Amino acid sequence: MNEIIQSSLSLLWPELILTVTFVLTLFSQFVFRKAPMRTGYVALSGFVLAFLLLGTQSGSDASVFGVMLAVDPFAVFFKYLIIISGILVLGFSLQSEEIRNNAEHAGEYFAFIVSMTLGMFLMVGASNLLMMYLSIELVSLSSYVLSGYLRNVERSNEAALKYVIFGAVSSGLMLYGISLIYGLTGALDIYSIREVLATGAVMPGSWAYATLVAAVILIIGGFGYKMSVVPFHYWTPDVYEGAPITITAYLSVASKAAGFAITIRFFKVAFLNTISANGTWEILAGMNWELIIAVLSVLTMTLGNLVALWQDNLKRMLAYSSIAHAGYMLMGLVVATDNGIAAIMVYFVMYLIMNLGAFYVVMVVAQKTGSEDIDDYRGLAYRAPWVAGAMAIFLVSLTGLPPTAGFIGKLWIFAAVLSKPGFVWLAIIGVINSVISLYYYARVFRNMYLRQGDEGETRTIHFGSRTIAGSLIFAVPTIVFGLYFGPILEWAKNSVTLFLR
Repeated sequence: MNEIIQSSLSLLWPELILTVTFVLTLFSQFVFRKAPMRTGYVALSGFVLAFLLLGTQSGSDASVFGVMLAVDPFAVFFKYLIIISGILVLGFSLQSEEIRNNAEHAGEYFAFIVSMTLGMFLMVGASNLLMMYLSIELVSLSSYVLSGYLRNVERSNEAALKYVIFGAVSSGLMLYGISLIYGLTGALDIYSIREVLATGAVMPGSWAYATLVAAVILIIGGFGYKMSVVPFHYWTPDVYEGAPITITAYLSVASKAAGFAITIRFFKVAFLNTISANGTWEILAGMNWELIIAVLSVLTMTLGNLVALWQDNLKRMLAYSSIAHAGYMLMGLVVATDNGIAAIMVYFVMYLIMNLGAFYVVMVVAQKTGSEDIDDYRGLAYRAPWVAGAMAIFLVSLTGLPPTAGFIGKLWIFAAVLSKPGFVWLAIIGVINSVISLYYYARVFRNMYLRQGDEGETRTIHFGSRTIAGSLIFAVPTIVFGLYFGPILEWAKNSVTLFLR
């Protein structure tokens, strides 16, 4: 037993570092009582160390603590995305006036970011249904607190309350689904579940099969909640608008990435025919699961884009945009081949850069103007050309136009869908939705470059060199990865491998 524990812990150095970082960050607030924002540097140091130690997991293909967690190239890929997002968001937080104005609780703020990151690390490797549930709850409980961090802001309190309510419902649905699967198969790890289903013990047309379908749908509810997939998206716009911009940015990228990773592992290992390269849903035969996921994809991207057309608050608009992007990424899950999964992974790399960049601009502009309203971006190109230029790049990339990273992400998603017979219509709907999204992104662009502020406002907004550098950190890769993306594509293709017992 001791040997198993020691060998398992030796593969979990990044998670151990995050655990230690959580404790140190929590207690450092007592050391830095007069300068509580310094606790952010403790968290940042832990994140950097965890990033460096992720190299110890590269090339691993194993399961730790029995079959609770998988350490494989797929999990490591998403861990890199999550920790990079975390490092960047901590950088946001150290510049954020929202956080500085509530600095008396900065220790808890940074500690909960660390705990949320730890939960995401566990999510992407979870291979036991209980571990999946516990890791999702760790992320959820941390994000509930963080979304209501601005206690003196009414919309922040409202966001946290709605987040808790929707989270509790989805959590209950998922637990009930897990109990049904355990009752049918007598197993909780996804490998044993697959083995039981492969024996034909649950046949289409039987009550057992109907129960299995119901259980899968309930579990999809829990996963869909983290991915902001329709109809589990209701919390997203209110939470994104009410939470601090830093937390909104983190939820839009890292939480979504962890949600997709856990969903892919659950379906790919437990239900898909992993021996075949066709990605067919042979074990869950009897229902057209590809069509069901495709319909969810269409509903998600269409609702996200159509409702975004009517938004005046930029954070809320980006929230619906985030829902739409979840719909695009679901297209890769419809295919379910290695190419489809790799396309999702490539999309997330591009999405990380352009979406965090857009939220960074929203944050720094809001700190100068006191507003997140789209109309208050009028004339920004003349008042702050560097920041407006960066925002224009992010908007073009979010639309999916060349030569930006967003174009490459959508290109590979559409290519994967077109490779699957009978789903050309899904790619066409995806393209139509991209055209719809152009309208509301162009609205921001128009305000920045083609309109002036009230009464001919032309006063320059001064941003420091740190802010300019921050915007360039995102803007430059957005262009570079749109022109040179080979290494990212190879990295994604080499990371599709999931541990199979």
